[in-house]
Amino acid sequence: MIPIILDSHTFLAISVRLPKTNLLAVASEKGYIMCGALDVGLLNEKLSDRKILAGRATGVKSIEELLDAPLESVTWEAEAMGIYPGMAGKEALIKMI
Repeated sequence: MIPIILDSHTFLAISVRLPKTNLLAVASEKGYIMCGALDVGLLNEKLSDRKILAGRATGVKSIEELLDAPLESVTWEAEAMGIYPGMAGKEALIKMI
């Protein structure tokens, strides 16, 4: 876990090394972006009552790539906050402040 500073705001970056893959996430107090392991469909459908603010980027192998990559999918709650697929991860995080 390491702190990441974007536009003078601090986020928590988490990287977990697993066999043959890495689990990557960067979180604010309100939401997070994550690598392809995130199941946006599950968050939207099975956990919709939780109103989770999250986005998913695929094909990323580092926190830096996650911050720069376009989001492949986002939760309904993220869409309501102006976060959309194609937006860079770091731009989405700023909207999650």
